[in-house]
Formats: sequence, structure tokens, C-alpha cells
Amino acid sequence: MAIDYPDYLRYLDSHEYIALDGDIATIGLSAFAIDELGDIVFLELPDVEDTIEKGETFGSIESVKAVEDMYAPVTGTVIARNEAAIEAPETLSEDAYVNGWLIKVQLDDVATALDDTLSADEYKARLTGE
Repeated sequence: MAIDYPDYLRYLDSHEYIALDGDIATIGLSAFAIDELGDIVFLELPDVEDTIEKGETFGSIESVKAVEDMYAPVTGTVIARNEAAIEAPETLSEDAYVNGWLIKVQLDDVATALDDTLSADEYKARLTGE
């Protein structure tokens, strides 16, 4: 199965993605990362109203293969978290980008939110070593 990387998203080397809508960033894990993890069994996310800091850990994801920290691609305040994904983390592998988002963040600084992010093509090139 081919892994999809939607062009409307921005990606990070740590495999998170960002969908920006005004000053709200929706954050999730790329389909590549989810595919690499395998069967996901546990998801830990920050609470609503928690503050996350770019580059800092904001949660963890556990699969049958590994436990991985997730790193905040932006700085801001969590305004929503995907409770359905927490309850049934295996659903992340079904749809990483629409129903598989993790948190929504009110950004502290929209102007720099996408600094250090990659386009879909740039991300694919990094993954394939091109």
C-alpha cells in the first residue's frame, strides 16, 4: 500500500504534521510514522489548556514494537485533543490525516509556526534519502 502525504500539510523530521487554519494548528503523526510503529496500543496526549513548547515532548505513543515520544512542532495552548484516538489508538493507522489528528493548538506565534517544517515533497525526499 502506498503511503499518502497530503500537500496541504507541513511535516517535521520527527514525523509530526501540522495543518494550519488561521492561528489554530492541528497536529498529528504522519502515515509513515504510524506505518513504522505498527499496531498502536496506547496514546498519551496533553490535557486541554496545557501549554506545549516547540521542540519539547507533548506526549507518547506506544505500539507493540516501541514506545516513542512525540515532539511539539509549535508553541501554544492545547484547545482540543482527539479523545476517540485515545480510546481507540489503533484507529490512527486507518486514517492518519482526517480522523487521526492528535491535538489542536492555539498558536502563540503564527508567523513562525511553520519555520523548520517541510513540504510533502521535501518530507518524501527525506524519507527516501533523495
